[in-house]
Amino acid sequence: MPDATDMPDFPREPLRIALSDDHPVVRAGVRALLDAGGGDAWTVVAEAAGADELLGLLAVTPLDLLITDFSMPGSRAGDGLTLLGLIRRRYPQLPVIVLTMIGNPPMLRSIADTGVAGLLDKAAAANELAQAVSAVAQGQHYYGRALSAALDPAAALARAGQALSPREAEVLRLFVAGFGVSQIAAQLHRSKQTISRQKTDAMAKLGLRNDREIYEYARSEGLLS
Repeated sequence: MPDATDMPDFPREPLRIALSDDHPVVRAGVRALLDAGGGDAWTVVAEAAGADELLGLLAVTPLDLLITDFSMPGSRAGDGLTLLGLIRRRYPQLPVIVLTMIGNPPMLRSIADTGVAGLLDKAAAANELAQAVSAVAQGQHYYGRALSAALDPAAALARAGQALSPREAEVLRLFVAGFGVSQIAAQLHRSKQTISRQKTDAMAKLGLRNDREIYEYARSEGLLS
C-alpha cells in the first residue's frame, strides 16, 4: 500500500473569501490587496456593503473566510459586537477577520472575545492582510502587530504604569473607588484644583474623554485596582 509520499499532489481549491465594508473604496482596496498577495491560494467570491446584505450573503454563499469591517451603521441587524455575535452563533465554523480603526484596548478585547480568528488595524492591512489570511487559513489566530500590545493585559498594565505618575494613578484609583474630587483632595492633602488637574492629565495620557470611560477602562484593564 503506498505511503503518503507516493500519493499524487492534488491542487487545493482556492480559499473562498467574502468582503464586507460599507465603503466601496475600502472594499476595492482590500480586494486589490488580496488579489496581489494570494496568487491562486484564495479568491474573493462575494462582497457586501453592510450588515443586512452580509447576512443575506452568508445564508446562500459557501465561504471559507469572512473579512469584515467592525463599524457598519445603518442596518436593521446592527453592527459591531452585535453583528459579530450573530455571525458566531449562526456560522460557528466560519473564520472571521475584522478590520477596524478602533484603538481602545477594552473594545479590542471585546472584539477578540467574540471568537474572531483575526483582528487587524485598517492602516496595517497593506502590510499584514495576506499574512493574516494565510495564518487563519492554517487554523491559527492572527492579531495585527499594532493591536497585539493592546490585547495583552500585561502590556497594557506596563504602558499605563509608565504613562501615569504615582500621584495621577492614585487620584484615578480613588476616583474609581467612588471618591469625589473634594474627598480625594482631603484624603491626599492637596487642593481641589490640583486633584482636578491630575485627573485631567491622567485622562489625557490614557486617551479617556469622560468619567464613564474612566470606569470602563479601569474595570477592563485592571489598571487602577
